Amino acid sequence: MDSVLKVVAVAVTAAVCAVVVKQDAKGIGMVLAMAAGALVLGLSLGAVESVRALMDDLTAMAGLAPAIVDPVVKTVGIAILTRIAAEVCRDAGEGGLAAFTETAGAAMALLVTLPLLRSVLDTLTGLL
Repeated sequence: MDSVLKVVAVAVTAAVCAVVVKQDAKGIGMVLAMAAGALVLGLSLGAVESVRALMDDLTAMAGLAPAIVDPVVKTVGIAILTRIAAEVCRDAGEGGLAAFTETAGAAMALLVTLPLLRSVLDTLTGLL
């Protein structure tokens, strides 16, 4: 709970400061917002590590191979990073670049899941 309060405090404070600064110096306001975003992500790394540890434990308990779970985790990571990058592009007024970033993220997510798809198809072929 303490981490959430820190994230909220940093985000709200930075947003207010960025709005005020953007009135006079748009570029500095953008840099401030990006720095605050990096700080918020840094504060959330502990939660991400805890989730990853739990996923590893559940995978081991279920007897699943890491090759099955890893593509899912990687795809979620790609989706999160792509969304952040696209929103930064939109904030900078680059909607087209944001769209290209989202398309590239979707292609990369598909690429990461191909080994899982191959594994499923091999399993189905073996059953037939």
